[in-house]
Amino acid sequence: MGCDAHEISIVILDDKKIGKLNETYRGISKPTNVLAFPMQEGQFSDITPGLLGDVVISLETAEKEAISADISLEERVSQLLIHGILHLLGFDHEKGDREADTMEKKSLELLRTIEKNTDLTAF
Repeated sequence: MGCDAHEISIVILDDKKIGKLNETYRGISKPTNVLAFPMQEGQFSDITPGLLGDVVISLETAEKEAISADISLEERVSQLLIHGILHLLGFDHEKGDREADTMEKKSLELLRTIEKNTDLTAF
């Protein structure tokens, strides 16, 4: 991905705490599975050029989703982590079908490099 000298921070929370972040930063007053906070965008992006940003995952939601999808919790966390990292790198599935397809293809490519389960789909 061209980010060999970059860092991310990974935060694992419960639904209550991620719900507060989701409301504060997205105006959505409910929990979500993953949030990404890029540090390479905006007015202060030059302060820490090696820091891509933060990926915040709700382990509580991830566990529910893993059970529902009949995959392991670790596999679900891998999906969410990749999804969050791609957001930090500027991918955005909410910008339209083309962008969503691009993000899904990259997600699958990355999943295949870290997960043994070849049936595992993208986020």
